[in-house]
Parts: sequence; C-alpha cells; structure tokens
Amino acid sequence: MQLPNIAAFVVSIVYYKMRIGIVCYPTFGGSGVVATELGKELAVKGHQVHFITYSQPARLDFFNENLFYHEVHIPSYPLFQYPPYELALASKMVDIVRFEKLDVLHVHYAIPHASAAFMAKQILRTKGIHIPIITTLHGTDITLVGKDVSFEPVVTFSINQSDGVTAVSDSLRTETYEFFPIEKEIEVIPNFIDLKKFKRQKKDHFRMAISPNDEKLLIHTSNFRGVKRIQDVIKIFAKVREKIPSKLLLVGDGPERPKMEKLCRELNICQDTRFLGKMEAVEEVLSVADLFLMPSEKESFGLAALEAMACEVPVISSNAGGIPELNIDGVTGFACPVGDVDEMVQKALYVLQDDNLPRFKANALARAHDFNIDKIVPLYEKFYQRIINEQLALL
Repeated sequence: MQLPNIAAFVVSIVYYKMRIGIVCYPTFGGSGVVATELGKELAVKGHQVHFITYSQPARLDFFNENLFYHEVHIPSYPLFQYPPYELALASKMVDIVRFEKLDVLHVHYAIPHASAAFMAKQILRTKGIHIPIITTLHGTDITLVGKDVSFEPVVTFSINQSDGVTAVSDSLRTETYEFFPIEKEIEVIPNFIDLKKFKRQKKDHFRMAISPNDEKLLIHTSNFRGVKRIQDVIKIFAKVREKIPSKLLLVGDGPERPKMEKLCRELNICQDTRFLGKMEAVEEVLSVADLFLMPSEKESFGLAALEAMACEVPVISSNAGGIPELNIDGVTGFACPVGDVDEMVQKALYVLQDDNLPRFKANALARAHDFNIDKIVPLYEKFYQRIINEQLALL
C-alpha cells in the first residue's frame, strides 16, 4: 500500500481488486503448491498477482493477464561461499513493490521469506512507501527448520514483525505458540483444493494395465523424506497384500527411495510395487486408486491426502499434526497412532472391504468439498483487506 497511490487504493477497496506480491518456493512442495494455486485463483478473480522467486513456480502453468512472474537473480561472486539469496530477494521485493505499486506482500514459508520481507519493508519505508507484510506458516518452517537454534531468533522476530500471520491448521498454530514467543495473532486459513482439477477421472485403461485382475490399488505420494515414514507405507502394503490381492503405487522421489527399494526386495513385493516418480498430473493416478496411505511422523495439514480425497480416495493416516483436522477418523478413513503399522493394516483391510469402500469414498469426496478453493480463497481476500485497512489506519 503506497502513499502516492491512496486514491487507487480506495478504488481497489470498492471493487476488491488488489495488487498482490506472492513470495514462495517454486518447487512441488506443499507451500509452493498452495501459494501458486492461490495466486492463480486470485488472478482469475481479477486481482493483479506478482510472483517473486528464483525460478518459475512449477504450477504456474497457464496464461492470465493478471499474472506476472519476477525472477530473483542471485549474483555469483568469488567472495561468497553461499549465494546471498535473502539479500537478492529483499532487493527484488523493493523493486517490484515500487514499480508495480503493490498493495500487499504475501510471503509463504517463514525462512527466509519473512525476514527478507522485513528488510524490504524497512528499505521501502525510507522511500515513503508503507507495504503490509503477511506471512503464512506451512509446517516445517516452524516444526523442523524454525526450531533449529541457528534460525529460531530470526523466525520469531520475522513472524512478530509481520503485519498479518496465518497458519494452515489449528495444530500448526498451537505448535507455533508453544515453541516460539509469538506476540502476533495467528489466523488459521486451511489449505484448499481445486475440485475442477482434482476429481476422479475415468481411467479404466490405466487401472486395467496396473491391476489386470482387479486388485485393490493403494497409493502414496510425497517427497520421500524420512518424516513421511515411507518404510511404514511399504510394511502396511505388504501385510494388506497378504490378505487382499493388491498393488502399490508410489508417486514422487527423494532421499528415502533407496531404502524403500531395498525393503521391497526384502519383503518380496517388488512385482506388485510401482515407483512412478514425480508426476505433475497426480490426479490421473489418484483416479484409479482405492486407498491413500499417509503414515507421516509430522504433517501440518496433509495436502496430499486432500488431493486424494478430492479424487474419492479414502485415507489411512497417522494422527500427527493437522491430519486429524482433515481425515476424520472412521468417516473419511482412519487416523492411527504414528508407527502403529498393525492398526493401520487392520483399518486398511476394513476400508477395502467391498461393502465399506463405496461409503468411505463418498465421505472422502464430501470432506474435500469443505476445502474447495472457492470457499478458502475468499478468506485470504478478506484477510488481505483487513490487514491493508489496519495499516492504512496507522498512517
């Protein structure tokens, strides 16, 4: 919100059209996906959205007159052992806010985006520009990275200096207050799903190729990190397979893959396990699945589970973090204690029974509708307007 642009700002309030800067990681991770999908929907609704990051976000995949992308160039100097990304990002924010006359900056993931935004805000203030900063906490920026003593003071300061703060689940909000001396009010705005994109598609030919004898299809999607407890996925499937003919689809890749492959060989289930790698159109694979496995040690929300539910796939998950806020135990699937493979197997077998599966599938889809993008994005719009108005009142 720039002082020279107050007249335009007043008009923007009337028509609810804003100039929004979005800072995020451009990868397939949950925070980047949510930030990109949010920006795309805001652009469709007529807001002007400017993405500021080091490469084009993976899901920024269509043209819209209201969408803009600004690459952060990181200079390479022999003096620096590590590229000074935070400084380059802050400078880019200053440049885009000044020349695109942004009304608000929305940064996703606390490190290093919130701290870079604070620096940019202070620089802009010396130029007579007052820009509100909104920080959205996504999970590991708080539960993992942020707790590191090397980063905690900066994380705490950056959150407290933000003009507005949101978290993607009640669990994450509670954990943030528990582990950090946060003075700001944190508003919960959950993750969302675009039900026009994530829906069950007719992919009979694909299912026939994977399960020619009508075996049940279990699926897991993630970045294959240790926190996802991928070995539990393999163990659950191996025991389910002993009782029900089934196949396992693994979408994604990451550091745990060699251990997963080794365990598959040890359990002699390689012939029924498919590693599909990273896929952009994951909804096509979800469309043939019967059950989604998410035994994670920690999840702030469980976006991958929501994508599955939108494709009518019930979920067997752990009860960690924010997952129980999404996966309703006994309704959309089951949420079991972390590491309790036997209980997850028992619940999986129950869901997969022919008499039970249709009910769980219908419940999963119904729950996904609670997080439809059409319901959640207006919460962000309302939050933007509130923070902008509060900042305007202080000037």
